[in-house]
Amino acid sequence: MIEGPLRKPAQMLAEQSYDGHSSIHDDAEAEKLGIRAGPIEGPTHFSQFSPYLVDLFGKAWFERGCFSTHFQNMVVEGEEVRVFIEPKTDTYAYCGAEKADGTPVLEASATLGPDHGETLLAARMAKLRPAGDLVILADMKTGMTGPDDELVKMDPDQHMGDLYPFSLNEKLEKITEPMDWYSDASASPWGRAIVPTEMVSVLGNYTGGMVKWPVKRPSIGLFADLEIKMVNGPLFVGETYRLKREVVALSQSRRVENYWVLTSFYDEGGSDLKAQMLLNHGVMKASYPDYPKELLA
Repeated sequence: MIEGPLRKPAQMLAEQSYDGHSSIHDDAEAEKLGIRAGPIEGPTHFSQFSPYLVDLFGKAWFERGCFSTHFQNMVVEGEEVRVFIEPKTDTYAYCGAEKADGTPVLEASATLGPDHGETLLAARMAKLRPAGDLVILADMKTGMTGPDDELVKMDPDQHMGDLYPFSLNEKLEKITEPMDWYSDASASPWGRAIVPTEMVSVLGNYTGGMVKWPVKRPSIGLFADLEIKMVNGPLFVGETYRLKREVVALSQSRRVENYWVLTSFYDEGGSDLKAQMLLNHGVMKASYPDYPKELLA
């Protein structure tokens, strides 16, 4: 068992907005939904695992590693988090994170491809029940694809937009586990700076692709599950990638309606698959003002 030290991850999404309104990461919006403060974005915790996974799998972790995560409890700024990793085989490790008081934050599988076996999210998706009647996601269908391919890149000082109101360099000033590979091309095994695992979702959502789906608004969502899989990685800082998206599942629970989107990262020409991101985006029922009325209708 590998156990990391307690860290205090930083909240960098207080100014996040989408579709013209604040997100759950804003303290006031969070309080309306019964959350004591705006939570830290879940992928922020991924960086605490990266040095240990490189120790386990070598540089291949950033080339063909997969981190498949279910978020369990929110973390607010000031709270401490530790990670633990339990290697099971040469290509699989069970991972988790918890607060200082033992409250679980996330669980994950870390696997090394090309054959990842059953990842944590693959197992969770296999157990999904039919979504039933949806309200906020009534117009969503599995198999939907994004209306257009999206071209994205991440330069060191590039502001990443309304969804992620900061740059890579600003993130690296606050990242819990700095690695030279994220900023120093001469230190990187590939001769180029690479995108940190926690920033792949930032790159994948830079153009606001998730806002384009027919989700009823105003409503507020959060990341419930997230899988970052390198196929022919790593992803490089300053490189242009072509994104293709598909809705692969719909589900719901008592408080949330969910849509699962698979985003594939290709080279700019669209022929070489580099990475994939599977995101279970949960939309909180209580955040949609017309939910009770439309449910009855």
